[in-house]
Amino acid sequence: MSEEIDKQAWRAMIRAQRLSVPGAVRAAEDTALAEAAGRLEPAEWVCAYVPVRGEPGSVAIAETLRAAGSRVLLPVTREPGPLYWGEYTGPEELQPARYGLLEPSGPALSPETVADAGLILVPALAVDRRGVRLGQGAGYYDRTLRLADPAARLITVVRDDEVVDHLPEEPHDIRMHWALTPTTGPVQLDTTHP
Repeated sequence: MSEEIDKQAWRAMIRAQRLSVPGAVRAAEDTALAEAAGRLEPAEWVCAYVPVRGEPGSVAIAETLRAAGSRVLLPVTREPGPLYWGEYTGPEELQPARYGLLEPSGPALSPETVADAGLILVPALAVDRRGVRLGQGAGYYDRTLRLADPAARLITVVRDDEVVDHLPEEPHDIRMHWALTPTTGPVQLDTTHP
């Protein structure tokens, strides 16, 4: 089986699992993720996102980071390529956007703005213990993270059972440093393991 077929099989399995999570469990996990975000070491600038379509977490993560004193940037979608950014100023300023996303209504900032972030929360379907992340497959974050400060902390947000032993890895993949999960909170990943 090729790496891409492997990734597609993983994506299908995890998407199906997420759909089967009862609403009460999802709500409890979302609350726990916001609390776990409050235990992250703050940064002046943080890149985050508003979860959609069954992704773990809620806008409460961005609210928690902002309440801790960080300026929070959220993705703004444009043509395929690196993500643009908009500053999060509160849930009332979010507007519907492409792919069912919610984006800040203010001005869009260039993709290079990600280099200002000391902490970057990255969506994923799964992450392995080596930091290999399985995204949705569009490549927005793969292209964006190449512009980030190499010292920035890369943290993916997943459900507890979405931290797995091994995922297929490709040369363009950028490994995550941490996983933020509902039960264990921030968990450091072993990015040095082959």
